Amino acid sequence: MFVTNAFAQDSTAAQQGGGEAVHTTTEAGHGGAEGFPPFDPTHFPSQLLWLAITFGLFYLFLKRAALPRIGNILEVRRDRIAQDLDQAARMKDEADAAVAAYEQELAEARRKANTIGQDARDKAKAAAEAERRKVEDKLNGDLAAAEERIASIKRTAMKDVDQIASDTASAIIQQLLGTRVDGKDVAAAVKSSAR
Repeated sequence: MFVTNAFAQDSTAAQQGGGEAVHTTTEAGHGGAEGFPPFDPTHFPSQLLWLAITFGLFYLFLKRAALPRIGNILEVRRDRIAQDLDQAARMKDEADAAVAAYEQELAEARRKANTIGQDARDKAKAAAEAERRKVEDKLNGDLAAAEERIASIKRTAMKDVDQIASDTASAIIQQLLGTRVDGKDVAAAVKSSAR
């Protein structure tokens, strides 16, 4: 408003035609203001009073309206975080229990697998042992039969050896002497030389 009045006075003085009036209004415009009013020490007490009143009203607004809302929000968040932590702890316990059950079932499965494997090895070993015994018994039977045949062939051959030796000796004597010799005498001579 001060600037508008000074402008109005300047324009009135200019219309009246004097450069002198312009000079006086300019001096009046600069001479009336001592500085920026908030920095003027004479206005400090009123400014402090309004500052106290404004701060007090702002404090009451915060205390009655904003702080309870913020407190409620913080309490709701705290409760939600506590519930989430409790749920996380429950889920961790359930996961630990599930892992323990899994490990126990895995150990049980391994034990069963080892038992099944051992049973299978034992059965295979027993079957192989039975098969080995069967083959061994068959081979022993075959060996006994072969030994019996050999003994029979040997007995037969031994019976015939005396006869063959007698016949061979008779043939040799006949060839050497040119006469036939009695077979009983040759057989007695072969028997006496075999002893």
